[in-house]
Amino acid sequence: MTEELTGAEITIRCLQEEGVEYIFGYPGGAVLFIYDELFKQDKVKHILVRHEQAALHAADGYARSSHKVGVALVTSGPGVTNAVTGIATAYMDSIPLVIISGQVPTAAIGQDAFQEVDTVGITRPCVKHNFLVKDITELATTIKKAFFIASSGRPGPVLVDIPKDVTQQKTHFSYPSSIRMRSYNPVTNGNTKQIKKAAELILSAKRPMFYSGGGVILDNAAGALTELVQLLDYPCTNTLMGLGGYPATDKHFVGMLGMHGTYEANMSMQYCDVLIARIPARRRDARGRIDDRAVPALRQAAGHLQPVCAGQAARAAPSARGRAAGVRVHRACGEGAAGPGRARHLPAAPARPAAAGERHPAREHAGDVRPRAERGPRPF
Repeated sequence: MTEELTGAEITIRCLQEEGVEYIFGYPGGAVLFIYDELFKQDKVKHILVRHEQAALHAADGYARSSHKVGVALVTSGPGVTNAVTGIATAYMDSIPLVIISGQVPTAAIGQDAFQEVDTVGITRPCVKHNFLVKDITELATTIKKAFFIASSGRPGPVLVDIPKDVTQQKTHFSYPSSIRMRSYNPVTNGNTKQIKKAAELILSAKRPMFYSGGGVILDNAAGALTELVQLLDYPCTNTLMGLGGYPATDKHFVGMLGMHGTYEANMSMQYCDVLIARIPARRRDARGRIDDRAVPALRQAAGHLQPVCAGQAARAAPSARGRAAGVRVHRACGEGAAGPGRARHLPAAPARPAAAGERHPAREHAGDVRPRAERGPRPF
């Protein structure tokens, strides 16, 4: 027969079952029982911070460097509101986190109690999912779900809100070895027909462009990206988060794009006819997350881009963390189907007339890796 434990003990036992080594947090009244149990064991080490935002950023950095789920522990009210910035950061960058937050006793929820805020409502826009546990018997299963959701599909932060009285109540502890959710079943296998369609479009492109971001680094897909780009002999650009995902010294690399990027990268993005972009498994935008500072024209002309397909052109197998190494291929509408023949690296010249004797960077070969000083000044 399973042993009977308090909610606080169950919380710590669940962390142990998940193999958590470090938890970053700051104590508060609503989580004192959890802290009591935390310091009665030595498997999970607690890292004390000086502010809840620091706890989330520390857990975020730990998850990025270790490729494990980061865990943070904060109290109710100001504790969880201080953590929102760190939660939003992890959400935007697809970092797997589990945040355990304290809450006022269940009878006081909605009564404007001391240090009470609507944690579920406040964090809903910036988490992958959140839970409010009101039944002690559902605590272990809920924590199991939190780790599963945070680390599968497109990773992200998951918050578990635990009222103080739930941490005091007792129930028999049983931790599930696996979890299956009818409403959440992320797709990790590519569609063969879509992959074929993507390959045909990529090979027929006249002005192709590879656009990669931080997902390539987080998913350890840098080697596959490099192999694919060099095989196709196409130019490649990175976002700020994607720097390091492709060798900067390679002839195919045109530099970072965006307001702080290179002129070549931005012009190539503006005038490409096929854009091959690393996309998240959980679709948020018809064109992935294309920053308007990087490609203003793509934001303004949403109707001029067609998402052709999503597949696994970069890698044949899904990642160890559960995400498919997917790419989204965009074709500029209105320019007609790309004709056969070897693709050109360079976009068409912009509409503005070039000054006398000016060599437009958009016409230069993507493999020109000379220092900026040797290429001449920027034309703007």
